[in-house]
Amino acid sequence: MTVTEFVDLRSDTVTRPTAGMREAMATAEVGDDVYGEDPTVVALEAEVAARFGHEAALFAPSGSMANQIALQLVVPPGEELLCDADAHVVTYEIGAAAAYGGISSRTWPAVGAEIDPEVVAGMIRPDGYFAVPTRAIAVEQTHNRGGGGVIPLATLGELRQIADEHGLALHCDGARIWHAHVADRVPLAEYGALFDTMSVCLSKGLGAPVGSLLVGSAEKIERARWIRKRMGGGMRQVGILAAAGRYALDHHVERLAEDHAKAARLAEAVAPFGVLATPVRTNIVPLDLTKHPLDAKALAAAARAEGVLISVLGPRTARLVTHLDVSDGAVDRAAATLTHLLRA
Repeated sequence: MTVTEFVDLRSDTVTRPTAGMREAMATAEVGDDVYGEDPTVVALEAEVAARFGHEAALFAPSGSMANQIALQLVVPPGEELLCDADAHVVTYEIGAAAAYGGISSRTWPAVGAEIDPEVVAGMIRPDGYFAVPTRAIAVEQTHNRGGGGVIPLATLGELRQIADEHGLALHCDGARIWHAHVADRVPLAEYGALFDTMSVCLSKGLGAPVGSLLVGSAEKIERARWIRKRMGGGMRQVGILAAAGRYALDHHVERLAEDHAKAARLAEAVAPFGVLATPVRTNIVPLDLTKHPLDAKALAAAARAEGVLISVLGPRTARLVTHLDVSDGAVDRAAATLTHLLRA
């Protein structure tokens, strides 16, 4: 069985460029982006900055790099970032905050999108006698390991107020913020107004092959260009990739509602077996197999044998993700397969 014959629910990063996106890439006007001369990149950066109501944006090859540049902008070496224990910036970025930025991090217990601002406020350390001072708070919208949960706007507003009261920066790992925008109909600029820095991804959900953007003030983005170059992220005729991002913004944002509906159908199929970890809000269906005879690896192996790919996140934790390349028929097939396996 070839990869294209599988129903691939491992991640929304596995999508392939659509025909229209490939055409946009093939005809993109390009230049040398290290010199700031790639017009397609410049246009993409301006468009994304405007959508979030910020002054500027910077194209980066990955969400991890965009996040780590942002953290270096707001947390000096040897000082502290607060985030949750399942946050992408401390879970899936291979210790980059410490390795590249010299940043100390401290986490609150993983609760996905259900953040208690009072818990966060109680963790803040001010400047003091040999204490590591807190300089920034990071949140993830939507939350990957939190099952695609959407942090409520009111919670984000409270965190913004806490950050202001303590002189801290607030960063958003907004890899899937487009999903939050579609799910809760919060304008992108309203999200943007809450954060000092944001990373937003084009290759999750929106279907572009590569790329994220860091969003912030003009001053921060100017400094970010230097950090990006230091980290090896300076690129040349990258307008070929930026064109895919511009196409995605024009064609693939509102269609995310289709992915949410497909995820809801999968959730409905597995719910009777008591394995749905949290309510499904967006395109991620988290599975908790603690009380099921199959563990995550066994379920994944059995599903693969029947042509369905799922992610294993832990011994008893698995994940299904809907995306641009999962058709209605593929959802039906996956639902039937998982129902069969969970019932056995």
